[in-house]
Amino acid sequence: MTVVNHNYSQRSEPEGGFKSLAAFYPFYLGEHCNVTNRRLHLMGTTLSLVITLLAAMKRKPHLLLVALIQGYAFAWVGHFIFEKNKPATFRYPIWSFICDFKMWSEVMTGKRKF
Repeated sequence: MTVVNHNYSQRSEPEGGFKSLAAFYPFYLGEHCNVTNRRLHLMGTTLSLVITLLAAMKRKPHLLLVALIQGYAFAWVGHFIFEKNKPATFRYPIWSFICDFKMWSEVMTGKRKF
């Protein structure tokens, strides 16, 4: 499998917006040029998954909200402080959510550089 935008180079947003997740993903990766931002995303996503599993195991649904909030908190600190850009989730919330897990999966399986 070929990894798209392997070096996290910035990409332009097309005038009419993105028409597919496949077209959006290279742009999403380009919004994560800063290594500290990527690491914060990885930490936030991992913690979100752990908290989600804990919520299911302990039957504490309120922890799902905690998982969501802390996941976004890590990501937004990465964007606003280190990357110095606005998260793509403000314009493309669903696709950004999906792409975060896709990037996480590629890093965790060794397909993508950390």
